[in-house]
Amino acid sequence: MKPRPEQVQLARQWAVRAEEDLFTAEHMLALGETGPASTVCFRAQQCVEKYLKALLTYLGISFPKTHDLVLLYNRLGGEPRLNVRVEDLQPLNRYAVEARYPGDWEPIGYPAAQEAVAVARRIREVIRRMLPCAAQ
Repeated sequence: MKPRPEQVQLARQWAVRAEEDLFTAEHMLALGETGPASTVCFRAQQCVEKYLKALLTYLGISFPKTHDLVLLYNRLGGEPRLNVRVEDLQPLNRYAVEARYPGDWEPIGYPAAQEAVAVARRIREVIRRMLPCAAQ
C-alpha cells in the first residue's frame, strides 16, 4: 500500500531528527577519550530510535511512545526485511536512560561510544535504503 502524504511528511521529519542525532554523536565522538561518551551513546540510540520510527510511520505501522529499540523493531513484524539483528539493537537500549540520568550504572567509556556510533551508522544505512523520503 502506498503511504499517504502525511505519513511521508512525518517520516521525513523523523529522519531529519535522526540525522541531527547522528551528526551530534559523530562530532562528540571526534573529541576522543576526553569527550562525553555517555552523551555520544545516547545520541546514537536516539538516531536508531528515530529511524525505526520513521520507517514505521512511512509503512503506516503504529507504535507506542517508547525508547525500546527491540520493541520498535518487532513492530515491523519481519516485513520489510531490515537485515538488522536484535543483538545489535539491544545494547543501545540501555543508553536511553543510563546515559542521561544518575544511578548505579556500569560506566560508559569511549569504546562503547565508538561501537554505538558504528551500530547507528549501519542501521541508518539499512533503513535509508528502504525509506525513499529520508533526508538526503
